Amino acid sequence: MLTSKQRSKLKSMASTMPVVTSVGKNGITDSLLKSLSDTLEARELIKIGILENSGEDPAEVADNLAQLLDAEVVIVMGRKAVLYRYSSRDHYAHIEL
Repeated sequence: MLTSKQRSKLKSMASTMPVVTSVGKNGITDSLLKSLSDTLEARELIKIGILENSGEDPAEVADNLAQLLDAEVVIVMGRKAVLYRYSSRDHYAHIEL
């Protein structure tokens, strides 16, 4: 569970990040989950777009993704969500929280 200070730091870091991928009309697929999991392992912090044609509420999509990826939802703003997961890689410059 992230504290408000940690969440604030991660939000500021994510503000300049580009969107990694988008969830569209196909919703959450296995290939999307694999891609996001690999990206989280490499970066720890990612921004995801939720397209209008997905037909789902962005907050629900973010919560589902976080649960499936064992990650934390940092923020959902409009149709964008930011997720964080601590990387299990050794010799990696982890995000200091």
